[in-house]
Amino acid sequence: MNIMSFHRTIKIRLAESFLSSFIGSMIFPFMAIYLSQYFGTKETGILLLINVCVGIAINFYGGYFSDQFGRKKIIVFAESLRFVSFFVIMLSNSPWFHSPVLTYIMMTFNSVCWGLAGPASQAMLMDVSRPEERKTMYSIMYWANNLSIALGGIMGGFLFKHYLFELLIGLCCTSLITWVLITFFIDESYQPVRDASVSLGGQAKKMLLTYKEVFQDKVFILFVLGGLLVLSMEFQLTSYISIRLAKQMHENHLFGMSFGGVEMTGFLRTENTILVVVMALFAAKLAGKWEDRKVLIYSCLVFAAGYSIISYSNNIWLLFIGMLAATIAEVVRVPVQQNYMASLPPDHARSSYMAVSGLTFNVAMLICSLTVTLSAFISSFGISVFITGVGLMGALIYIFISPRLDKRVQKAAEEAVKGA
Repeated sequence: MNIMSFHRTIKIRLAESFLSSFIGSMIFPFMAIYLSQYFGTKETGILLLINVCVGIAINFYGGYFSDQFGRKKIIVFAESLRFVSFFVIMLSNSPWFHSPVLTYIMMTFNSVCWGLAGPASQAMLMDVSRPEERKTMYSIMYWANNLSIALGGIMGGFLFKHYLFELLIGLCCTSLITWVLITFFIDESYQPVRDASVSLGGQAKKMLLTYKEVFQDKVFILFVLGGLLVLSMEFQLTSYISIRLAKQMHENHLFGMSFGGVEMTGFLRTENTILVVVMALFAAKLAGKWEDRKVLIYSCLVFAAGYSIISYSNNIWLLFIGMLAATIAEVVRVPVQQNYMASLPPDHARSSYMAVSGLTFNVAMLICSLTVTLSAFISSFGISVFITGVGLMGALIYIFISPRLDKRVQKAAEEAVKGA
């Protein structure tokens, strides 16, 4: 694959990612409401848990298959299945036919597609980007992803209830466009060495050995652990922190508006989104003024301090200042963190490494669930100490492994120069 093909692949992946996130954000965040209307709240929780578990399990297969058979093959296969699932969901919510059961089955089918394609997509971006380009690339992706989610979420809030069928038509069209772009305009980024003699049982054994290799990479595992501990602080905003503010924050008056804790949570999320969209395009330049190691560590410490304030204070100005500090730290951290991540996996196992990295979101959500449970037995101050401690532990892990991280990055850069 030549340089022009590299850049074309990155641009296409950015475009299809933006489109998919934009349309998906209009629909999927609201599907819990949809399911609860037909199955009940308790049953919906169980159904969504099953959906998540299926996605996690398939994630491991997606990572392994991508390393064994190539990125593009897996992505095209997953996108083909995804289009079918979206089309069936559209038909199941059309004026002529309605089936919540079939809708849920296809949602689970879609989770399978995400599990297959996710690690391959991340690995492909690593394949086609050079080390010096990655911070800029990840900054643009981070900006585009947040912008698409914000716009999609706002529009979905107004359109989901009365125009679900029309939104699903748009989702199907977007999925078809994505399939066309990937199938006809993207080249394969990785050609694995195939061994046709390996049996099905041999493939299973080989997959176990591959993931054993991944989990034995201590630097990578610690890096992922540090990341999920820091990320869990952000997720607290929509779990424990939102619950705390709703219960503890009294009515406030500002600029002629009256609002309580629920509205304050919305203000903080809006502040975060606006700041990310405004600042993310400049994140690579901001982070480029300092050493990556310092950016990663200090941004995590500031992030932890910001969410420490948010997790305890009920003062609106302290909450806004805490979110400002945390968001600035988040914006400069993400491209550096992802650049480090891209330098850690060996070429032959990038997707498998990304499959393990993909567990970060789910484990971070589990930490948030644990926090909500603990809040029934521990004071607000104690929970705030717990949340802050979790974030600081992530930063300490980064401090501990940072010398080895820099060595891995330097080694990856030298190998990229040799292979150019």
